[in-house]
Amino acid sequence: MTVKELKAFFKEHLVPSRLYNLKGGSHGGRICLGKNKDSWEVYFSEKKRKIGLMQFATESEACQHMMDEVRKVMEQVYGVTWKGLA
Repeated sequence: MTVKELKAFFKEHLVPSRLYNLKGGSHGGRICLGKNKDSWEVYFSEKKRKIGLMQFATESEACQHMMDEVRKVMEQVYGVTWKGLA
């Protein structure tokens, strides 16, 4: 899975954009996906801090983890979920 495919998946499944950011950086109160020089990162951004930072070797691994984290939030906050991709 690529970032572009993940973005389309979130849009198709009506995930509010205020829950996530796919461009990295510091976006308060969002789950973020970004690429640094050596790896892909998924983290929760709060007050310019990367909380729960996870690093991945590939874009696909990072996107899958991002999807899992956003799915958890969607279940807890909205009571909505989706089946994982094969």
